[in-house]
Amino acid sequence: MSYQLYRNTTLGNTLQESLDELIQCGQITPHLALKVLLQFDKAINNALANRVKTRLTFKAGHLSTYRFCDNVWTFVLKDVEFREVQELVKADKVKIVACDGKNLGAGRLLKAKQSHILNNLT
Repeated sequence: MSYQLYRNTTLGNTLQESLDELIQCGQITPHLALKVLLQFDKAINNALANRVKTRLTFKAGHLSTYRFCDNVWTFVLKDVEFREVQELVKADKVKIVACDGKNLGAGRLLKAKQSHILNNLT
């Protein structure tokens, strides 16, 4: 099972809205929609792990909060600078969620989360 972090992106939200519409019209079942979302999770995690070669560095003025729970790190940084080659981007506040990419096949998601997703689709 892959991480579901990218479902909250523009692409992920649009996919979920489209699937919801197809369910409402009776063109697909909620079970099929869940299978599509699980495939999306797998594909996006695989693409980011294997296809993205861009590197960037960042520097934060202050680490506001941090947390480690269920093998997931969450950091809230303030006064952050991101640099990629010649481009510099500044942000007042950034939240970083970091997961171990090597544990993607470990099946970390509970059945309850899957049924919660399925219930939200109906």
